[in-house]
Amino acid sequence: MPTFYYILVILLFLFSAFPRIPSQHWVFRVPDFGKIQVTIITFLVFLMGFVIKSSLLYFWYFQGFLLLLFIYHGLILVKYTPLYRIRKHVSGKNSSGKIHFISANIYQFNTDYESFIRLINTCKPDMFLTMESNSGWENALQVLEKDYPYHHKVTLENTYGMHFYSKIYIEESKTHFFVADDIPSIEAHLKTDDGYRFVFFEVHPPPPSPTEEETSKERDGDLLCTAKRVIQINKPVIVVGDFNNVAWSKSSILFRKTSELIDPRIGRAFVSTFHAKYKLFRFPIDLMFHSEDIFIEELKTLENFGSDHLPVYCKFFIDHKNTEQEEQIETADSEERKEAEEMIEEGKNEDGEREAVVRED
Repeated sequence: MPTFYYILVILLFLFSAFPRIPSQHWVFRVPDFGKIQVTIITFLVFLMGFVIKSSLLYFWYFQGFLLLLFIYHGLILVKYTPLYRIRKHVSGKNSSGKIHFISANIYQFNTDYESFIRLINTCKPDMFLTMESNSGWENALQVLEKDYPYHHKVTLENTYGMHFYSKIYIEESKTHFFVADDIPSIEAHLKTDDGYRFVFFEVHPPPPSPTEEETSKERDGDLLCTAKRVIQINKPVIVVGDFNNVAWSKSSILFRKTSELIDPRIGRAFVSTFHAKYKLFRFPIDLMFHSEDIFIEELKTLENFGSDHLPVYCKFFIDHKNTEQEEQIETADSEERKEAEEMIEEGKNEDGEREAVVRED
């Protein structure tokens, strides 16, 4: 038992230290995904220490280290819980009507089309977006086009296809390929019936992992290109998608500062989405950020429809005259802007090895 305890302490140290190392290799980036689990396990191992009661002198140093490690992770994660108090906002006379949408990584090889269509018909969102949607999914979703007459489709078979469907009028839309010609992002400009305009971005950069991209260079570059584009737009903006990243990572924070957007998870919840089948090993990688004149009323996951990601539901309103969220905006300093530019160039120069057509193993 004492040996097992010491092995766990060493592993917890490595999983905590690796994300602090300034390398974009997946070995150092992936441990950040499991910060919630690492925090819980740290506390459990700390309690285990009182059970084994090792007689070794340095045992109490290990216990002290675990306590400090738990506090370190806890101070980061508490921001993404209701324990971190933020001001709540209600719509007023200057607000738009309530707008709600669903964001879903559908998993390209999931063919349970009916479950997803049933989810849309039940929730009746004003908009919904899909990631990993290929021609099969596009054909299946045609039955919804009567209710969602406005859409933007990027049909790919490489697990990076994406589709955006809307009841709200799309004034214009475009597809960006910021760092690679097979990794799209959608930028859609919408106008509501009550005259409010806003911009919706859909993103899905590739993940750093042993089975996909060796580094996070393309992911980080793609997200920071989106951030630079966002800052040029003088309209309310929402950026949504499978970021293949977590909100507390260095690159996510740099994205938030560069784009000058707000993370709605702060003061609410983790909203963990992946993996849908394993609740204890679920990470919040389907993220969302918004500008100061967009106010989030509800943000949550919905039931699984057969994908490896849970869908995300959000309800919001727009209020141009409410400035109460300005205090939540952080801006990148000169060093951070320089770092963002370097990461963009690295992302564009990275040669991702992806197949044009990906088949399930």
